[in-house]
Amino acid sequence: MKTADLIYEAKFRRATEVLDSTGIWKSNYMPPATRLLRRIGFSVRPPHFASFVKTAISCAAYFSAVWGLLMWLLVWSSQGMFWGDVVTRAILAGMFFGVAMAAYYAYGRMKYKLPSWENLLHSDNEA
Repeated sequence: MKTADLIYEAKFRRATEVLDSTGIWKSNYMPPATRLLRRIGFSVRPPHFASFVKTAISCAAYFSAVWGLLMWLLVWSSQGMFWGDVVTRAILAGMFFGVAMAAYYAYGRMKYKLPSWENLLHSDNEA
């Protein structure tokens, strides 16, 4: 394993320890998209330790794809909705969801006084 991978894993372990000590539910600090991306090999941070913009974009992309597909299968296909409208609505809903989730995680960072990802291994902050 490369040094960068070892550092990432150590930071990730420390981040989950800090988040767990706050009382935040595991499902909130380790959402399905984060677990999935880690399982397939991506080095992603828990959302509380990711930037606002990265969190907003990743949540928006995930929500747009899942919600748009479900709405198409369950509602819009039977209504004969044009694909352009489907994509537009899915993207707009995803943008709203992404910004809302990024704000939620940013609030959690402030509320629990979480250290930055960069300082995670050098922090005695138990949250």
